[in-house]
Amino acid sequence: MKLRNYILFVLTVSCINIGLINAQNDTDSISVPANEGQNISLLESEAETAYRNGNFAESIKLYEAEIQQNKLNQKESPTLYYNLGNAYFRDNQIAKAIVNYERALLLDPGDSDIRHNLRFAKTRIEDKIDSADNLFISQWIRGFQNLYSGNTWALIGIILFLLLIVAIGTYMISSSLTIRKISFYASLVLLSLVLISNVFAYKQKNKIVNRSTGIVMSASVSIYTSPDAHSQELFRLHEGSKVRIKRTEGNWFEIEIANGSVGWLQKKNIEII
Repeated sequence: MKLRNYILFVLTVSCINIGLINAQNDTDSISVPANEGQNISLLESEAETAYRNGNFAESIKLYEAEIQQNKLNQKESPTLYYNLGNAYFRDNQIAKAIVNYERALLLDPGDSDIRHNLRFAKTRIEDKIDSADNLFISQWIRGFQNLYSGNTWALIGIILFLLLIVAIGTYMISSSLTIRKISFYASLVLLSLVLISNVFAYKQKNKIVNRSTGIVMSASVSIYTSPDAHSQELFRLHEGSKVRIKRTEGNWFEIEIANGSVGWLQKKNIEII
């Protein structure tokens, strides 16, 4: 009986190891900060110097150049977007600042400094739109998910998966009824946590890969009932407002704002986050 349990345990570990390798391969495809574990580049150093000297236009130019260079290497850095957002804010380009704070937050959703600066920048825009989703549980789940990036949730999932292996192994090889019961219930809890962490990792990664939100860049823009400038105007949005892009048709986006209102506006008025 013990021998059979040991064999089952070994087979289980082998199967899970394959799963861990596949999970790690998926995690590696997620963008990570470009300067993580590295010294900052010459461009970034010059941009920081220009910022400290109050030359915000030059700082913006240098940060933009560094970001474009990173994109050529298929990398993105929340730090660069955050610093660029600060430079735009100091240069009184609020919509541009919000776009870059949002991009930084997308890559590093748990960063309190990014979140604080974004909230502060939003106090400078005209539109104050209340969310239609007032359910506490929905807000709590989103808040919990946004504690960490997709990479971090994937890593948490792997660690929990390893603990699940230990719990399953203990259940199979232990001769104590009490330990087997504890291991069984621990396995159920760990399995639930593994599933949750992987769902959160997928959702965080999906937000980066399929970017479906944008910021209004025009001072004032009309939202229409259809993708036609001659159709009925529903309402107006102003610079800095955030929208969710539902679909596209030609040079138009169908968008939805936080309060649930839907309409069409021209693509040229939006910058994708």
